[in-house]
Amino acid sequence: MRTLTTIEQLSTDDILFLVKRARQLKAGSPSQVPPGLVAANLFFEPSTRTKMSFEMAERKVGLTVLPFEAQFSSATKGESLYDTVKTLEAIGVDVLVIRHTDNAYYEPLIGKVKPVIINGGDGTGNHPTQSLLDLMTIMEEFEELEGRTITIVGDLAHSRVARSNVHVLSRLGANLQFVSPPEWQAEFETQASLDDAIEKSDVIMLLRVQHERHQPGQSFTREQYHSQYGLTVERMHAMKDDAIILHPAPFNRGVEIADEVVEGSKSRIFEQMKNGVFMRMAILEYLLKEEA
Repeated sequence: MRTLTTIEQLSTDDILFLVKRARQLKAGSPSQVPPGLVAANLFFEPSTRTKMSFEMAERKVGLTVLPFEAQFSSATKGESLYDTVKTLEAIGVDVLVIRHTDNAYYEPLIGKVKPVIINGGDGTGNHPTQSLLDLMTIMEEFEELEGRTITIVGDLAHSRVARSNVHVLSRLGANLQFVSPPEWQAEFETQASLDDAIEKSDVIMLLRVQHERHQPGQSFTREQYHSQYGLTVERMHAMKDDAIILHPAPFNRGVEIADEVVEGSKSRIFEQMKNGVFMRMAILEYLLKEEA
């Protein structure tokens, strides 16, 4: 059994295998997970898509899902994450999907606990399963990423999605552009104008404005952000004919994206959500397969 905490753990061959396998599962291929295994999803941050799509994926591949709610766990009494994981190990859990507010929360666990650990998002660090489902969605449109231009727009400084996606997309030959307010630029080299970037883009990947992570005085008004950095209807019409729109969600309608664009013809946002189940099924197979 193995662990998935960062996208860097995977070789390019592993990444392409997971995309291929997820697409097979989406087409109806039966899952191949050993019977009798138990999963638990430990989410210490709010989540709808990641948590629920993992639970759906776990059930689809035949795992028993043990309920866990952080607000009713001993974490509220001060129990460490390590002790929570060791408790679940002791009662027979085989795989743990964990989302935590701390960057690299998984480091004290690796090599010290038996369950497979899958990172469902750590602080502002990594979100490997999101980057894989994003890649799957892109490759359903463009089989090859070599030479394709992908523009990531928004709150780069606080985005674990951006960091994981940059790694995987650049490895597969995509040209990356970044557009962000200067105070959210972080380590990325950004362009000043979203309008200029759109003309060359095959994929516009929007990021949520993470108000909960901002210091006082950092945020724009909704109207200011939407005017300068939001994907408006006018900007959607300026995109290439075959270009697509992604967003990991939740999205702030009227901030990162116009209401009419969310379900417009170029949007693949809800397809991303659908693909999340199949990619997470593929990841569970990959990590839980019986050793040869």
